[in-house]
Amino acid sequence: MAHVRRSLLGPALVALCAAFVALCIANGAVQAADTWPLFRGDTLATGIAEGALPEQLEVVWKFKGKEGGFEATAVIDHDSVYVGSLDGNFYAIDRATGAERWKYHTELGFSAAAAVADGRVYVGDADGKFYAFAAADGKLLWGFEASAEINSAPNFYKNLVLFGSQDATLYALDAVSGKLAWKYAIGDQIRCSPTVVEGRAMVAGCDGKLHIIRLEDGQEIGDVVIDSPTGSTPAVRGDQLFFGTEGGTFFAIDWRTAKVSWTAKSERGQSIRSSAAVTPELAIIGARDKRVHAFQVSDGKEAWSFATRSRVDSCPVVVGERVFFGSGDGRLYALDRKTGEKSWYYEAGGQFTASPAVAAGRMVIGNQDGTLYCFGEK
Repeated sequence: MAHVRRSLLGPALVALCAAFVALCIANGAVQAADTWPLFRGDTLATGIAEGALPEQLEVVWKFKGKEGGFEATAVIDHDSVYVGSLDGNFYAIDRATGAERWKYHTELGFSAAAAVADGRVYVGDADGKFYAFAAADGKLLWGFEASAEINSAPNFYKNLVLFGSQDATLYALDAVSGKLAWKYAIGDQIRCSPTVVEGRAMVAGCDGKLHIIRLEDGQEIGDVVIDSPTGSTPAVRGDQLFFGTEGGTFFAIDWRTAKVSWTAKSERGQSIRSSAAVTPELAIIGARDKRVHAFQVSDGKEAWSFATRSRVDSCPVVVGERVFFGSGDGRLYALDRKTGEKSWYYEAGGQFTASPAVAAGRMVIGNQDGTLYCFGEK
Protein backbone atom coordinates (compact mmCIF):
# COMPACT_ATOMS: atom_id res chain seq x y z
CA MET A 1 0.00 0.00 0.00
CA ALA A 2 2.87 2.39 0.83
CA HIS A 3 4.32 1.83 -2.65
CA VAL A 4 0.99 2.64 -4.27
CA ARG A 5 0.67 5.87 -2.28
CA ARG A 6 4.11 7.05 -3.30
CA SER A 7 3.42 6.39 -6.96
CA LEU A 8 0.15 8.32 -6.78
CA LEU A 9 2.00 11.50 -5.87
CA GLY A 10 3.53 11.77 -9.31
CA PRO A 11 6.35 14.08 -10.34
CA ALA A 12 4.03 17.09 -10.82
CA LEU A 13 2.71 16.95 -7.26
CA VAL A 14 6.19 16.39 -5.82
CA ALA A 15 7.42 19.47 -7.72
CA LEU A 16 4.45 21.48 -6.45
CA CYS A 17 5.17 20.49 -2.84
CA ALA A 18 8.83 21.42 -3.24
CA ALA A 19 7.89 24.79 -4.70
CA PHE A 20 5.51 25.44 -1.82
CA VAL A 21 8.18 24.67 0.79
CA ALA A 22 10.64 26.94 -1.03
CA LEU A 23 8.07 29.74 -1.04
CA CYS A 24 7.46 29.29 2.70
CA ILE A 25 11.18 29.44 3.40
CA ALA A 26 11.50 32.63 1.33
CA ASN A 27 8.70 34.25 3.33
CA GLY A 28 10.01 33.22 6.74
CA ALA A 29 7.26 30.68 7.46
CA VAL A 30 9.72 27.79 7.38
CA GLN A 31 13.39 27.85 8.24
CA ALA A 32 15.48 25.18 6.52
CA ALA A 33 17.12 22.90 9.10
CA ASP A 34 20.62 23.46 7.69
CA THR A 35 20.46 27.27 7.74
CA TRP A 36 20.18 30.07 10.28
CA PRO A 37 20.10 32.94 7.77
CA LEU A 38 18.88 35.75 10.04
CA PHE A 39 19.60 37.11 13.52
CA ARG A 40 16.60 35.32 15.09
CA GLY A 41 16.40 32.48 12.58
CA ASP A 42 13.52 33.70 10.40
CA THR A 43 11.81 36.89 9.24
CA LEU A 44 9.31 36.66 12.13
CA ALA A 45 12.22 36.67 14.64
CA THR A 46 10.77 33.68 16.52
CA GLY A 47 14.10 32.32 17.80
CA ILE A 48 12.99 28.76 17.02
CA ALA A 49 15.40 26.29 15.38
CA GLU A 50 13.91 23.87 12.87
CA GLY A 51 16.78 21.42 13.21
CA ALA A 52 17.97 19.40 16.20
CA LEU A 53 21.09 19.28 18.37
CA PRO A 54 22.76 16.19 19.84
CA GLU A 55 21.68 15.29 23.36
CA GLN A 56 25.29 15.60 24.54
CA LEU A 57 27.04 18.68 23.17
CA GLU A 58 30.78 19.04 22.87
CA VAL A 59 33.05 21.67 21.33
CA VAL A 60 33.65 20.78 17.68
CA TRP A 61 35.92 23.75 16.97
CA LYS A 62 36.94 27.20 18.20
CA PHE A 63 37.78 30.22 16.05
CA LYS A 64 39.80 33.03 17.58
CA GLY A 65 39.36 36.59 16.34
CA LYS A 66 42.31 38.90 15.90
CA GLU A 67 41.78 41.19 18.92
CA GLY A 68 38.19 42.22 19.72
CA GLY A 69 35.30 40.17 21.00
CA PHE A 70 32.21 38.80 19.29
CA GLU A 71 29.07 40.73 20.24
CA ALA A 72 27.34 39.93 16.95
CA THR A 73 25.28 36.79 16.55
CA ALA A 74 26.52 34.49 13.79
CA VAL A 75 24.41 33.39 10.83
CA ILE A 76 24.76 30.03 9.10
CA ASP A 77 24.16 29.29 5.43
CA HIS A 78 24.63 25.59 4.66
CA ASP A 79 28.42 25.04 4.90
CA SER A 80 29.48 28.54 6.00
CA VAL A 81 29.27 30.67 9.15
CA TYR A 82 29.29 34.48 8.81
CA VAL A 83 29.99 36.79 11.73
CA GLY A 84 31.44 40.23 12.40
CA SER A 85 33.82 41.05 15.23
CA LEU A 86 34.79 44.12 17.24
CA ASP A 87 38.32 43.60 15.84
CA GLY A 88 37.11 45.24 12.61
CA ASN A 89 36.82 42.04 10.60
CA PHE A 90 33.81 40.36 9.08
CA TYR A 91 34.53 36.65 8.78
CA ALA A 92 33.35 33.74 6.63
CA ILE A 93 34.20 30.46 8.37
CA ASP A 94 33.89 26.85 7.27
CA ARG A 95 31.06 25.34 9.30
CA ALA A 96 32.59 21.87 9.45
CA THR A 97 36.19 22.74 10.35
CA GLY A 98 36.23 26.30 11.73
CA ALA A 99 38.77 27.36 9.11
CA GLU A 100 38.66 30.94 7.83
CA ARG A 101 37.35 31.20 4.25
CA TRP A 102 37.57 34.96 3.79
CA LYS A 103 37.39 38.19 5.75
CA TYR A 104 36.70 41.87 5.12
CA HIS A 105 38.26 44.56 7.30
CA THR A 106 36.70 47.83 8.47
CA GLU A 107 37.95 50.40 10.94
CA LEU A 108 35.36 50.17 13.72
CA GLY A 109 34.00 46.62 13.62
CA PHE A 110 30.61 44.96 13.88
CA SER A 111 28.08 44.52 16.68
CA ALA A 112 25.15 43.66 14.41
CA ALA A 113 24.33 40.22 13.04
CA ALA A 114 24.44 39.66 9.29
CA ALA A 115 21.81 38.08 7.02
CA VAL A 116 22.16 35.76 4.03
CA ALA A 117 19.98 35.43 0.94
CA ASP A 118 20.46 34.46 -2.71
CA GLY A 119 24.23 34.03 -2.48
CA ARG A 120 24.75 37.42 -0.82
CA VAL A 121 25.69 38.36 2.76
CA TYR A 122 24.46 41.68 4.18
CA VAL A 123 25.74 43.44 7.31
CA GLY A 124 26.10 46.90 8.83
CA ASP A 125 29.06 48.20 10.84
CA ALA A 126 29.74 50.60 13.72
CA ASP A 127 30.63 53.38 11.27
CA GLY A 128 27.15 53.35 9.69
CA LYS A 129 28.15 51.54 6.52
CA PHE A 130 26.01 48.73 5.15
CA TYR A 131 27.61 46.09 2.93
CA ALA A 132 26.60 43.38 0.49
CA PHE A 133 29.22 40.67 -0.12
CA ALA A 134 29.30 37.68 -2.44
CA ALA A 135 28.87 34.81 0.02
CA ALA A 136 31.25 32.51 -1.84
CA ASP A 137 34.38 34.69 -1.93
CA GLY A 138 33.71 37.91 0.02
CA LYS A 139 33.75 40.19 -3.01
CA LEU A 140 32.19 43.55 -2.10
CA LEU A 141 29.14 43.93 -4.31
CA TRP A 142 28.01 47.33 -3.04
CA GLY A 143 27.96 49.59 0.00
CA PHE A 144 25.50 52.11 1.42
CA GLU A 145 26.14 54.80 4.03
CA ALA A 146 23.73 55.58 6.85
CA SER A 147 24.42 58.53 9.16
CA ALA A 148 25.21 56.61 12.36
CA GLU A 149 26.18 53.24 13.83
CA ILE A 150 24.23 50.15 12.74
CA ASN A 151 23.24 47.71 15.50
CA SER A 152 20.27 46.36 13.56
CA ALA A 153 20.52 43.05 11.74
CA PRO A 154 19.01 42.97 8.23
CA ASN A 155 15.70 41.42 7.25
CA PHE A 156 14.06 40.88 3.86
CA TYR A 157 10.84 41.64 2.05
CA LYS A 158 10.44 40.69 -1.62
CA ASN A 159 13.37 42.39 -3.42
CA LEU A 160 14.25 44.61 -0.45
CA VAL A 161 16.80 44.33 2.34
CA LEU A 162 15.84 46.28 5.48
CA PHE A 163 17.86 47.59 8.42
CA GLY A 164 17.74 50.31 11.07
CA SER A 165 20.40 52.72 12.29
CA GLN A 166 21.18 54.91 15.28
CA ASP A 167 20.36 57.81 12.95
CA ALA A 168 16.71 56.92 13.79
CA THR A 169 15.97 55.68 10.29
CA LEU A 170 14.69 52.42 8.84
CA TYR A 171 16.21 51.87 5.39
CA ALA A 172 14.85 49.73 2.54
CA LEU A 173 17.37 49.03 -0.21
CA ASP A 174 17.17 47.03 -3.40
CA ALA A 175 18.89 43.80 -2.38
CA VAL A 176 20.71 43.41 -5.71
CA SER A 177 21.83 46.95 -6.48
CA GLY A 178 21.88 48.62 -3.06
CA LYS A 179 19.78 51.51 -4.39
CA LEU A 180 17.59 53.22 -1.79
CA ALA A 181 13.92 52.29 -2.26
CA TRP A 182 12.63 54.33 0.71
CA LYS A 183 13.49 55.32 4.26
CA TYR A 184 11.41 56.09 7.32
CA ALA A 185 12.58 58.20 10.28
CA ILE A 186 11.31 57.88 13.87
CA GLY A 187 11.96 60.06 16.92
CA ASP A 188 15.10 58.36 18.23
CA GLN A 189 17.61 55.59 17.51
CA ILE A 190 16.71 52.21 15.99
CA ARG A 191 18.79 49.47 17.57
CA CYS A 192 16.42 46.54 17.06
CA SER A 193 16.15 44.52 13.88
CA PRO A 194 12.98 45.02 11.81
CA THR A 195 10.57 42.10 12.03
CA VAL A 196 8.61 41.35 8.85
CA VAL A 197 5.05 40.01 8.82
CA GLU A 198 2.38 40.26 6.11
CA GLY A 199 3.81 43.28 4.32
CA ARG A 200 4.62 45.16 7.52
CA ALA A 201 7.82 45.94 9.39
CA MET A 202 7.66 45.98 13.20
CA VAL A 203 10.23 48.35 14.69
CA ALA A 204 10.58 48.88 18.45
CA GLY A 205 12.37 52.19 18.85
CA CYS A 206 14.38 54.16 21.36
CA ASP A 207 11.63 56.81 21.06
CA GLY A 208 9.39 54.68 23.30
CA LYS A 209 7.10 53.45 20.55
CA LEU A 210 6.46 50.35 18.49
CA HIS A 211 6.15 51.41 14.86
CA ILE A 212 4.19 49.45 12.24
CA ILE A 213 5.43 50.38 8.78
CA ARG A 214 3.95 49.37 5.43
CA LEU A 215 6.73 47.80 3.38
CA GLU A 216 5.43 48.63 -0.09
CA ASP A 217 6.00 52.36 0.38
CA GLY A 218 7.59 52.92 3.80
CA GLN A 219 4.61 54.68 5.36
CA GLU A 220 3.69 54.19 9.01
CA ILE A 221 0.25 52.65 9.49
CA GLY A 222 0.20 52.53 13.28
CA ASP A 223 2.19 52.86 16.49
CA VAL A 224 1.92 51.80 20.11
CA VAL A 225 3.32 53.84 23.00
CA ILE A 226 5.49 51.73 25.30
CA ASP A 227 7.02 52.58 28.68
CA SER A 228 10.59 53.37 27.64
CA PRO A 229 13.24 52.99 24.90
CA THR A 230 14.16 49.54 23.62
CA GLY A 231 16.54 47.77 21.29
CA SER A 232 14.76 44.43 21.65
CA THR A 233 13.67 42.85 18.35
CA PRO A 234 9.95 42.00 18.28
CA ALA A 235 9.09 38.29 17.90
CA VAL A 236 5.84 37.47 16.08
CA ARG A 237 3.61 34.48 16.79
CA GLY A 238 0.20 34.63 15.10
CA ASP A 239 -1.45 38.02 15.72
CA GLN A 240 0.80 38.81 18.68
CA LEU A 241 4.29 40.26 18.92
CA PHE A 242 6.54 40.21 21.98
CA PHE A 243 9.47 42.33 23.18
CA GLY A 244 10.96 43.88 26.30
CA THR A 245 12.11 47.40 27.16
CA GLU A 246 14.75 49.30 29.11
CA GLY A 247 12.03 49.91 31.69
CA GLY A 248 11.88 46.18 32.35
CA THR A 249 8.40 45.66 30.92
CA PHE A 250 7.65 42.74 28.63
CA PHE A 251 4.92 43.54 26.09
CA ALA A 252 2.49 41.39 24.12
CA ILE A 253 0.88 43.51 21.39
CA ASP A 254 -1.75 42.64 18.79
CA TRP A 255 -0.02 43.93 15.68
CA ARG A 256 -3.19 43.87 13.60
CA THR A 257 -5.06 46.25 15.92
CA ALA A 258 -1.99 48.04 17.38
CA LYS A 259 -3.22 47.45 20.92
CA VAL A 260 -1.44 46.07 24.00
CA SER A 261 -2.72 42.58 24.88
CA TRP A 262 -0.85 42.30 28.19
CA THR A 263 2.32 43.33 29.95
CA ALA A 264 4.53 41.52 32.44
CA LYS A 265 7.36 42.65 34.67
CA SER A 266 9.94 40.73 36.61
CA GLU A 267 10.08 41.20 40.36
CA ARG A 268 13.24 43.29 40.18
CA GLY A 269 12.15 45.23 37.10
CA GLN A 270 15.60 45.33 35.47
CA SER A 271 15.94 46.33 31.81
CA ILE A 272 15.47 43.82 29.00
CA ARG A 273 17.95 43.91 26.10
CA SER A 274 17.45 40.33 25.00
CA SER A 275 14.95 39.38 22.27
CA ALA A 276 12.35 36.71 22.96
CA ALA A 277 11.98 33.19 21.62
CA VAL A 278 8.29 32.38 21.24
CA THR A 279 6.65 28.95 21.13
CA PRO A 280 2.87 28.42 20.91
CA GLU A 281 2.78 28.33 24.73
CA LEU A 282 5.66 30.45 26.04
CA ALA A 283 7.56 33.66 25.37
CA ILE A 284 11.08 33.21 26.75
CA ILE A 285 13.32 36.22 27.39
CA GLY A 286 16.59 37.11 29.11
CA ALA A 287 16.92 40.17 31.36
CA ARG A 288 19.44 42.21 33.31
CA ASP A 289 18.05 40.84 36.58
CA LYS A 290 20.34 37.84 35.84
CA ARG A 291 17.38 35.65 34.91
CA VAL A 292 15.64 34.05 31.98
CA HIS A 293 11.86 34.36 32.22
CA ALA A 294 9.15 32.31 30.52
CA PHE A 295 5.74 34.00 30.23
CA GLN A 296 2.56 32.32 29.10
CA VAL A 297 1.65 33.59 25.64
CA SER A 298 -2.05 33.59 26.50
CA ASP A 299 -2.04 35.90 29.52
CA GLY A 300 1.52 36.90 30.48
CA LYS A 301 1.68 34.91 33.70
CA GLU A 302 5.19 33.75 34.51
CA ALA A 303 5.53 30.00 33.95
CA TRP A 304 9.10 29.78 35.25
CA SER A 305 12.34 31.70 35.67
CA PHE A 306 15.96 30.60 35.88
CA ALA A 307 18.73 32.50 37.68
CA THR A 308 22.27 32.86 36.31
CA ARG A 309 25.16 34.66 37.99
CA SER A 310 25.08 37.75 35.75
CA ARG A 311 22.90 39.69 33.31
CA VAL A 312 21.38 37.90 30.34
CA ASP A 313 21.53 40.04 27.18
CA SER A 314 21.91 36.97 24.97
CA CYS A 315 18.66 36.00 23.21
CA PRO A 316 17.30 32.51 23.93
CA VAL A 317 16.90 29.98 21.11
CA VAL A 318 14.50 27.05 21.38
CA VAL A 319 15.78 23.76 19.95
CA GLY A 320 13.24 20.97 20.43
CA GLU A 321 12.56 20.65 24.16
CA ARG A 322 15.54 22.77 25.20
CA VAL A 323 16.28 26.50 25.45
CA PHE A 324 19.86 27.67 24.80
CA PHE A 325 21.39 31.05 25.71
CA GLY A 326 24.55 32.69 26.99
CA SER A 327 25.04 34.82 30.09
CA GLY A 328 27.36 37.54 31.30
CA ASP A 329 28.65 34.97 33.80
CA GLY A 330 30.64 33.32 30.98
CA ARG A 331 28.40 30.26 30.74
CA LEU A 332 26.24 28.77 28.02
CA TYR A 333 23.08 27.14 29.35
CA ALA A 334 20.44 24.68 28.17
CA LEU A 335 17.13 24.60 30.05
CA ASP A 336 14.11 22.36 29.79
CA ARG A 337 11.64 24.36 27.70
CA LYS A 338 8.61 23.45 29.83
CA THR A 339 10.04 23.60 33.34
CA GLY A 340 13.09 25.89 33.14
CA GLU A 341 15.31 23.30 34.82
CA LYS A 342 18.97 23.31 33.81
CA SER A 343 19.96 20.35 31.65
CA TRP A 344 23.45 21.42 30.47
CA TYR A 345 25.98 24.21 30.74
CA TYR A 346 29.44 25.05 29.40
CA GLU A 347 31.95 27.25 31.22
CA ALA A 348 33.62 29.46 28.62
CA GLY A 349 34.88 32.23 30.89
CA GLY A 350 34.26 35.25 28.63
CA GLN A 351 30.93 37.07 28.81
CA PHE A 352 28.23 36.27 26.26
CA THR A 353 26.25 39.08 24.63
CA ALA A 354 25.76 37.28 21.32
CA SER A 355 23.02 34.71 20.83
CA PRO A 356 23.15 31.13 19.55
CA ALA A 357 22.79 30.28 15.86
CA VAL A 358 21.59 26.71 15.30
CA ALA A 359 21.67 24.70 12.06
CA ALA A 360 22.68 21.29 10.74
CA GLY A 361 23.31 19.83 14.20
CA ARG A 362 25.62 22.67 15.20
CA MET A 363 25.30 25.61 17.60
CA VAL A 364 27.61 28.58 16.98
CA ILE A 365 28.12 31.48 19.39
CA GLY A 366 30.92 33.93 20.18
CA ASN A 367 31.91 35.67 23.41
CA GLN A 368 33.51 38.96 24.38
CA ASP A 369 36.91 37.29 24.80
CA GLY A 370 36.98 36.93 21.02
CA THR A 371 36.35 33.19 20.71
CA LEU A 372 33.70 31.77 18.42
CA TYR A 373 32.52 28.33 19.58
CA CYS A 374 30.90 25.59 17.53
CA PHE A 375 29.10 22.90 19.53
CA GLY A 376 27.75 19.62 18.23
CA GLU A 377 28.88 16.03 17.98
CA LYS A 378 32.43 15.39 16.84
